[in-house]
Amino acid sequence: MTSIHAFWLAGRQTTGETTLDVTSPWDGRLVAKAAVPTDAQVEEAVAAAYAVRDEFAATPAHVRAAALDHVSRRLVERTEEIAQLISAENGKPIKWARGEVGRAVSVFRFAAEEARRFNGGEAQRLDTDAGGQGRLALTRRFPKGVVLGIAPFNFPLNLCAHKIAPAIAVGAPIILKPAPATPLSGLVLGELLAETELPAGSWSVLPVANDKMPALVQDERMPVISFTGSDKVGYAIMDSVPRKHCTLELGGNGAAVVLADFSSDEDLDWAASRIATFSNYQGGQSCISVQRVIADASVYDRLVPRVVKAVEAQVTGDPSDPKTEVGPLVNEDAAKRVESWVDEAVEAGAQLLTGGKRDGATYAPTVLADVPADVTIACEEVFGPVLTVKKVDGEAEAFAAVNDSKYGLQAGVFTHDLQTAFRAHRALEVGGVVIGDAPSYRADQMPYGGVKQSGVGREGVRFAMEDYTYERVMVLTGLAL
Repeated sequence: MTSIHAFWLAGRQTTGETTLDVTSPWDGRLVAKAAVPTDAQVEEAVAAAYAVRDEFAATPAHVRAAALDHVSRRLVERTEEIAQLISAENGKPIKWARGEVGRAVSVFRFAAEEARRFNGGEAQRLDTDAGGQGRLALTRRFPKGVVLGIAPFNFPLNLCAHKIAPAIAVGAPIILKPAPATPLSGLVLGELLAETELPAGSWSVLPVANDKMPALVQDERMPVISFTGSDKVGYAIMDSVPRKHCTLELGGNGAAVVLADFSSDEDLDWAASRIATFSNYQGGQSCISVQRVIADASVYDRLVPRVVKAVEAQVTGDPSDPKTEVGPLVNEDAAKRVESWVDEAVEAGAQLLTGGKRDGATYAPTVLADVPADVTIACEEVFGPVLTVKKVDGEAEAFAAVNDSKYGLQAGVFTHDLQTAFRAHRALEVGGVVIGDAPSYRADQMPYGGVKQSGVGREGVRFAMEDYTYERVMVLTGLAL
């Protein structure tokens, strides 16, 4: 009998009147059923979060830090079990699923550390003007209120962690909505949080159907929305709630630039290996996957065959096999969309160097050259295991090619030159520039987010904590400064 995974309503486990099926993208088998909350249960969770907001904000830092430390430890203890769950519901190869659990361990550890030192206050003497004599300003940060965290399917554990952990760290109640396709990992976080002493109502994990979200998004009791997903949905959310604080991480079409000085055989082998791996890991379903390779003309002809060879060496298959590097996409419709975009590009004149084949929900790692600038795959986020290669003349043309996009999340620049690195940092219109590697590197404690249509605001534990809070000044008067 298939198990039913209960959801977490104001810290307690319960079920609703209906369930949703969670199926494996790899073989279509039923992994589990997840209970779906009723409208009344959603209202109960929101009301509880709103009611506890002052109490939770006043919770001592050591209580919040201890809870976060507990979740981090328990994730370590249950690593293999949770990795298997991620792989089953998401189709992610087990090697990458284990890595995702490890990252979530770090997110909760970082949040515990930040909870202990965050909001100590900043003192500012005001007697720099005569009218401020004897006055001192103390600035502290306080939660804006209840957070609605909306997580995507591609990192079903770690991106839930990036919503929950910063909220708990600052004492902001959170309603977490995991993706309907992959709710199980988020529900496991509920199991671990239930083992802590956080106040009832301070968190809920609700696998709400997407068509129920507009009312939840617009609920005035939740002034903060943290969303990770497509730009279409993200901006629709922002447009519907113009007075709310929205953090939107909306994806990109990451570029890897290989410049003329990165030219030795060792350099090009490294670049090709990193490009091949990070255009295909997670099935290409990462916002910072390599989608565009922009190579200087002096290295292009030596680099491209290496990239093709490295892409063809990627092991595609059963995600439960430790040797598998590329699993299926989240469903067959996603693979069909990628297939249609590649077919469109080839029909328009692009050269297919490798790949270009679909088998159910799996799409073969693919490399395209000579891609026309106006086809879909050149303009949009493919979110699949496909990369394009482009030849440019010099650094300026390379950087202009990176910026010739409506997205601006991260870029990678393969160079040894420090001056070039700083020029890239100044010139590239992205949220992050990775020197000497692919754009797909993310440390969970650093600020992460984009510009242009890649979103607004930043994740990364401390930076999300700042997003969830606001500054409040207290002025002390009559002091002998």
